Amino acid sequence: MRIRLPYGEGFLEAELPKHARVIYSRTPSGVPKERADRLVEEALNRPVGSPRLEDLARGAGSVAILVTDRTRATPLELLLRGVVPRLRKAGVPRSGIRIVVATGLHTPHTPGEIRRLIGGFADEYEALSHDAEDRGSLRYLGTTRFGTPVEVNRLVVEADLVVGLGLLEPHFFAGYSGGRKLILPGVAGAASIYRNHSYSMLSHPRADYGVLDGNPVHEDMVEAARMVRGYRFAVHTILDREKRVVEVVAGDPYESHRVGVEILDRYVKIPAPGGSDVVVVTNGGYPLDRDLYQGVKGIVTGSRIARRGGVVILVAECRDGVGHEGFRELMAMGRSPRDILEYIRANEPIRDQWEAQKLAQVLLRNRVVVVTKGVDHGILEEMKLTPASSLEEAMEIACRETGCRRIAVVPEGPYVIPEPMNRSARS
Repeated sequence: MRIRLPYGEGFLEAELPKHARVIYSRTPSGVPKERADRLVEEALNRPVGSPRLEDLARGAGSVAILVTDRTRATPLELLLRGVVPRLRKAGVPRSGIRIVVATGLHTPHTPGEIRRLIGGFADEYEALSHDAEDRGSLRYLGTTRFGTPVEVNRLVVEADLVVGLGLLEPHFFAGYSGGRKLILPGVAGAASIYRNHSYSMLSHPRADYGVLDGNPVHEDMVEAARMVRGYRFAVHTILDREKRVVEVVAGDPYESHRVGVEILDRYVKIPAPGGSDVVVVTNGGYPLDRDLYQGVKGIVTGSRIARRGGVVILVAECRDGVGHEGFRELMAMGRSPRDILEYIRANEPIRDQWEAQKLAQVLLRNRVVVVTKGVDHGILEEMKLTPASSLEEAMEIACRETGCRRIAVVPEGPYVIPEPMNRSARS
């Protein structure tokens, strides 16, 4: 079987055994670019659980527009073309519109990176990147019932209206991206993010792909986001595997998010045989596979349907290398994944501990082989991962260890939620 896997902005092709089971989402093809604007307009004309954006914006002297960062494929210029004219028509002055990149604890973006995200809007409107570790830029709003101190970028808190622009996709411990995530972690302070992403929160069995109800990470995010009283409108897209727009959902940040998730679930929750000897998975190509830190999402996806003792093979470009030095340092410490988990539990909060925790949890169950040109083999080995120069080499390693009787392939990576039909196979 010849397989074509997303890898950076292109594809990696390789031959796999004929009995390999390929698992795709049911996401339909998106619309051509010239029709995407109409989808945005239709969503803005029929908001979920909210007045129209232009009605909310009347009388507002300041509006903060929150946008996702460079690790997401959100079509931001498309969404801004729909949102900004409505704000201006409602009377919001040009000087009152500020675009904030919701980076969370990712590296704050340079002006050049911001311009690549939002195009010419960076020339017309004030645009800046959130910095979670700049304490002077934050305002304390209270503490959630989960014990999370809520500190949020003061420019966002002080805005008369806050509008979020994002992407709906599965998330490996918040359930799904979007909605409340644009506030926490998007424009929250480091202390807020550390608590929300803490060891105990991520150890909860419902802190997983595709789960909202009973997921403490999600519920904590919602409670924190509701403290930002101006956050009253959001616009989210659902994309196909070619990053074309399939759906646009707009309205109340919480109600519209739920509606969007219900739509997304029909596309991405796919029954799949569990207990695979080998699972080949990508990180969905660029931009999500730009570093190994993000690549943990694909690894966790693959582990969902791998048997204990099976092998997960990640195919990811990682053009930015590991991506986060703190993540690398955590994964390189100790002699085993259990050492990493014990260290995190005893010493938190630690930068990037959540990514290391999720990867270490997988490594207790599965060997992980990484096919990439972006990270040196020596670094991968330090991080308790097995390097391979090609998918063929990775398969040789995996087959020596498991026999390769049952092979699954997830070309879309973390954009799919494989639901094991025989959950006992994960034990």
